[in-house]
Amino acid sequence: MGSFIEKCVDRYRVILLLLVIITICGLFSYLHIPKESDPDVKIPIIYTMATLNGISAQDAERLLAKPLETHLKGIDGMKEMTTYTSEGGAFIMMEFEAGFNNEKALNDVRNKTLDAEAFLPLDADKPTVHEINLSLSPVLYVILTGDIPERSLQEIAKNLSTKISNIPGILKASISGKKIDALEIIIKPELLNAYKLSISSIQQIINGNNKLITAGSIRNASGEFSIKIPSLIKDPQSILDFPVKVNGNAVVKLRDLAEVRRTYKEPKDIASVNGKPALAIEVSKRTGENIIRTVDAIKEVVEKEKSFMPQNIEVIYSADQSHEIMEMVSDLENTIIIAVLLVVIIIVISVGARSAMLISISIPTSFLAGILMLYLSGYTLNVVVLFSLILTVGMIVDDAIVVSEYADRIMGEGVPVEKAFIISAQRMMWPIVTSTLVKVVVFLPLLFWPGVIGQFMRYMPITAIAILSSSLLFALFFQPALGPFFGKSPHVRKNNRPLRKLASGSRVEGAHGTEDRSVFNIHEDLST
Repeated sequence: MGSFIEKCVDRYRVILLLLVIITICGLFSYLHIPKESDPDVKIPIIYTMATLNGISAQDAERLLAKPLETHLKGIDGMKEMTTYTSEGGAFIMMEFEAGFNNEKALNDVRNKTLDAEAFLPLDADKPTVHEINLSLSPVLYVILTGDIPERSLQEIAKNLSTKISNIPGILKASISGKKIDALEIIIKPELLNAYKLSISSIQQIINGNNKLITAGSIRNASGEFSIKIPSLIKDPQSILDFPVKVNGNAVVKLRDLAEVRRTYKEPKDIASVNGKPALAIEVSKRTGENIIRTVDAIKEVVEKEKSFMPQNIEVIYSADQSHEIMEMVSDLENTIIIAVLLVVIIIVISVGARSAMLISISIPTSFLAGILMLYLSGYTLNVVVLFSLILTVGMIVDDAIVVSEYADRIMGEGVPVEKAFIISAQRMMWPIVTSTLVKVVVFLPLLFWPGVIGQFMRYMPITAIAILSSSLLFALFFQPALGPFFGKSPHVRKNNRPLRKLASGSRVEGAHGTEDRSVFNIHEDLST
């Protein structure tokens, strides 16, 4: 290791180039690493729901919950299953071990739920499976409002939602407050009685004629072609031509006793702004994407599309998580800068300006090298990571201080600057390695912190270990190469003859005095 340190000093241009590359890559990583307020923690909970209109809580437990429980209880990795039943359905929540494979668990739950469908009542709705994933929550709401017809507003929102969904990094852009198109059939009661028809019979006729029919294909000598039978309702006028009764050659069509008009289904949620109708586009990003860059891309697309919208449409951004994250990152960055300045001031007072400049370089380089490791490992920059940076500000300068101080002491005995930093790094290698290992060992148990809290807090030991390791490498390899640019000129102290001979590379032997027979030897071979 000692010879490797000497080679680093001899090839200081390569070492300095490597330091610059690491710093630039670290800065690039800091600018592009995904930023979020809280760590991306997988909540180990998956739930399934089964509904049936009008069923009581007791019957829901017997007819819905029991068949689902029977099939779901054998899933691997499940820690606990809790069932809730109420009027209208059953809710089953499954808790898994922390750090579980969510994709495998979700597929297992879906497969088991699909197997249980055969044992549920025929009138029951198809069970749904959901995963609790905090990273899938909307990062931005794009609200459209204005004094325009609702149908026009929905078309604009639909087009904008499609454009936003095409942005890389966007998981989905769903429209909230959207109304579903429907056809309303108004039947005249007097005509219904005159033709001796009932509403149920007309309903059956409409449902029977609005189905997808698979007709197959016909093959003959000239080839094969598919058979298409028009069977789905495409426009309101086509439904008026449905025959509802035949008497001899006379055919009674729906238009003879009813009117058809376009309308909307009863909405489940309504959005409005200042009393005006509005539609909100909920935008969710993919896991691991940079929220700030994603929101900026969304706003860029929206601003581009605004030029094609009517003048009286207003676009409002709501629940913008990027602003919260930028404020949080800015506050913590300011705290880190203040902490670094305080540390530098103390170092300047203690060891002097020149040594302080050399030692201070270890702070940004260690930070950026640590963030580079996090970026390459696929982690995100969040509040825990930034707090860990503040926590380690005072720790990363320890190794650099030890190497610099010992080098200054040797230079005071007349040793050249280059040689002093080599000796200092060689002599202090094991002490600073031991010191760094002690700090790493303190954080190491936090990696095995169980549960969701452990998944949340694991960013702290990972960040601390990465930064402390970077500071150790800086002190052992980069600092000796930088030392000659910041080191003091050699100044030989008086009455230090053994150390002067030690610096010149000779062997020194002496005794403490005539009375004391004990002899000490200082042997050091300073090979260049």
